[in-house]
Amino acid sequence: MTDAPAISIRDLVKRYAAEGKGPGKLALDGVSFDVPQGGIFGLLGPNGAGKSTLINILAGLVRKTSGSAEIWGFDIDRDMRNAKRSIGIVPQEIVFDPFFTPFEVLENQAGLYGVPRAMRRSMELLRDVHLADKRDAYARTLSGGMKRRLLIAKALVHQPPVLILDEPTAGVDVELRRQLWELVTEMNEQGVTIVLTTHYLEEAEELCDRIAIIDQGKVIANKTTRELVEMAREKIVRLTLDRPMVHPPEHPAFLKCEQLGDHMVEITYDKDRMTAGQILALVQDQGFAIVDVTTREADLEDVFVSLTSKAQAA
Repeated sequence: MTDAPAISIRDLVKRYAAEGKGPGKLALDGVSFDVPQGGIFGLLGPNGAGKSTLINILAGLVRKTSGSAEIWGFDIDRDMRNAKRSIGIVPQEIVFDPFFTPFEVLENQAGLYGVPRAMRRSMELLRDVHLADKRDAYARTLSGGMKRRLLIAKALVHQPPVLILDEPTAGVDVELRRQLWELVTEMNEQGVTIVLTTHYLEEAEELCDRIAIIDQGKVIANKTTRELVEMAREKIVRLTLDRPMVHPPEHPAFLKCEQLGDHMVEITYDKDRMTAGQILALVQDQGFAIVDVTTREADLEDVFVSLTSKAQAA
């Protein structure tokens, strides 16, 4: 392992041809970023932001208009074969023959990649994704979570150093989502570089070392997860007051003040300018006694909404 990035993307542009007159849809507009080796990298963005187009270009399913992309040091155009062998992709859709067993699914996939029989790891992969006991069951009889895990094993048959997971927990329940999180962490600890796209922002915040946010075909943020969360300047304090409010407390220091009930109010403020103690004092100065206090720090979801809102307004 070197310090070179697992994936390197430079000035990537994709413009889809127009059906009639006009320039066509610009899906990617000069995208550039690196995915470091050995980590879990989050690729976030609203629907239609360009994430799927980017993944499909890396997978060789869509031709880029311009720019460059390398996977594990191999250019996707000049060294397509090695680039494809360096990446495994787990799609959001369930895609395998439902009449094959999990073992047969992996064996067939390994054959497509030209993996010699003596070097295939089908049973090892089934054990890794906790499906060894389902080796000979028809794939169609597996639960949704098991099918997701089988897709991950299928993407690993050729031992790629980079794995892209496209919405791996979409549509699964909370417990299955937690199991998939644990599986992703285990694979990463074994040395696989993970790229994760997800709409569950708490998932990205918990799993990812670094996150890029893409919107309208442009990268609008690319920072460590900690740096992104620290960008959130807002903090929320929820107060239970001693008496019913005719009007909630007001002050220019409050970014927002929302009345939640007769006795409860939620105040948003800039934590770089005020402290929670100062907010409480301002409320008390208006004649309210405070019975209970809870606070909430801004999280990745707050940052995501703020950044994408600004990008759409620009």
